[in-house]
Amino acid sequence: MYKMSHNDRCESILKGFKINGMNLRDADSGKILWQSTDDFSVPDVEHAAHVPKRILKCKSVSREIDFSSEESLENFWLEQEVLFKDQPIENWSFEFGFVIPGSTNTWQSLIQSDSADRMIPAKVLSGNVVIVTHFYDGDLLISKSRVRIFYRKIWGINHLSNKA
Repeated sequence: MYKMSHNDRCESILKGFKINGMNLRDADSGKILWQSTDDFSVPDVEHAAHVPKRILKCKSVSREIDFSSEESLENFWLEQEVLFKDQPIENWSFEFGFVIPGSTNTWQSLIQSDSADRMIPAKVLSGNVVIVTHFYDGDLLISKSRVRIFYRKIWGINHLSNKA
């Protein structure tokens, strides 16, 4: 019987894995501040996200990811490293758990902000922050993606898309 190698398993998972959409909300009010339908799990590309700078004033932010997977995942989780000018400033880890094959799932996580006196201004952060996300099934690295963050003023409805 053929046993799948780690590389084969990784390729199989990645081929059938897709982020369908993502949004960021003010956790206190529930109001959506940013959303996108870009697949931020695609590796080997630096993605860009244009978010309203007022998100930095939120005490906590709720992140909702809608994703699909053709393969079962025994222990799906992700690790994120926040880089400022290529230097790590924060690390986060989020666990989802078991993923049913052929399913679409919604995953909501709460991110607490730092105190207001420790926040770096949006004009300094904009374009200088990259979030590196490692997607795992157990100890198997599925994908690694990079998203550069740009902080913008709100222009009508445009704050709900990923385009500036």
